[in-house]
Amino acid sequence: MDRRTFLTAAGTGATALTLGAAAPWNAFASAAPAGPSTTSEAALLRTWFRATYRSIRAMTTGFGLTADKIDVSGAGRPVPSRQTSPTNIGCGLWSTVAAAGLGEVSRAAMHRELSHTVAAVERLERHHGFWLNWYDAHDGSVLTTWPESGDPVRPFLSSVDNAWLVTGLRIAAHADPALRPRVARLLEAADWSYFYTPYDPADPAGHPGQLRGGFWTDNGEPTGHHYGALNTEPRMASYLGIADGTLPEEHYWHMYRTMLPEWEQEQSPGGAYVTVDGFRIWNGHYTHRGRKLVPTWGGSMFEALMVPLFVPEPEWSPHAWGTTHSRYVRSQIEHGLIEQAYGYWGFSPASIPQGGYREYGVDAIGQQADGYNPLGVVTPHASFLALPYAPAEAVGNLTALTHDFGAYDEEYGFRDSVDVVGGRVSDAVLALDQGMICAAVAQRLRPGLLQQPFRTGGFAARVRPLLARERFSI
Repeated sequence: MDRRTFLTAAGTGATALTLGAAAPWNAFASAAPAGPSTTSEAALLRTWFRATYRSIRAMTTGFGLTADKIDVSGAGRPVPSRQTSPTNIGCGLWSTVAAAGLGEVSRAAMHRELSHTVAAVERLERHHGFWLNWYDAHDGSVLTTWPESGDPVRPFLSSVDNAWLVTGLRIAAHADPALRPRVARLLEAADWSYFYTPYDPADPAGHPGQLRGGFWTDNGEPTGHHYGALNTEPRMASYLGIADGTLPEEHYWHMYRTMLPEWEQEQSPGGAYVTVDGFRIWNGHYTHRGRKLVPTWGGSMFEALMVPLFVPEPEWSPHAWGTTHSRYVRSQIEHGLIEQAYGYWGFSPASIPQGGYREYGVDAIGQQADGYNPLGVVTPHASFLALPYAPAEAVGNLTALTHDFGAYDEEYGFRDSVDVVGGRVSDAVLALDQGMICAAVAQRLRPGLLQQPFRTGGFAARVRPLLARERFSI
């Protein structure tokens, strides 16, 4: 397969970003983690993958977009929700590539599904090269009222949601060379500096060198916050921008390992000030049950472990990122089994068993002072995210949730959440959580399958050296 190049917007000072690779698109990454240790584990994961991918297909509309969710509690084929987001669409793209890479669908079927979705994405309204946060999944129109309530929806560009769509598009283009020119045109104007506030040492609060949460397009107003915490899912946008040259490499060092020690946060951090690449940073950490780790914002699993499904952080930074990821999983496990004595574990934002959506996490490993409270709710996708770090515990936890609560639906995979105290299981499955499950199983069964677009070009030249220089104080 020849190398292809995606070009960033002209005039931004960005360089060409190579996305293709000389190796076959589904080749194993030589240094990737090992796969399943037993044939029975592999068979079980494949069974779970098939049902999960069926849910992704059930959420994908005739227009070609993967909707936000489906309700699987009734009889008959579930109807996809009206709304979809860039993240949902990205999940659909990489789940289809995973299905083909695992041999669950043919290359021809993969091409049909991917090209259908890319055609739909080409028709969506965009601003500044990016996609709005909510569309009608059935016709691609911009969503102006919320389906459940009728409340108005302001048009918004989210940096983190756009990162997940760009991730899915890059994976699709890498897997299907026929789509590369079309995806390249879609990404030509995706200049991440639009979200970036350059660093000014004279005004670090107002100019922190970080990404805005986003902008409302009706008046160009930005969010009042920046994404400051390093160990959260928005770092995927940071990596994409650094890799394609639209963000400076120094941006990585302006994000917080923990908030500064004088700021209010969940616990008083340990650590010290250090100088890296000429920048003085607070190299902080938290301690939970005797282990040092870099906290996320809210203590949820997907904040820490969604990004390494695609960017090989543990491989490129084994003594920093790899170590904190492993300790983070251990803290999640011990919180559920020992601190709360639920008998089950895994806490991450999900659909509430009673309906709606809520953020769940382990308070002690999140910087937010009031934290995310699990309230006895366990989220299956969190166990899948733990597969690279605690595979036996993850499979055992999922098996127990299936046996004890019926959390697994043979047709559409795991329900989104389980109230392990009250015994109630969510009626919904969400595209985001099913997409993480598909990616996590693919990483376990075919290590490196979805990571290849993020191992070459600017990721190899810019992101990997940054991660290699990372020295967490853990």
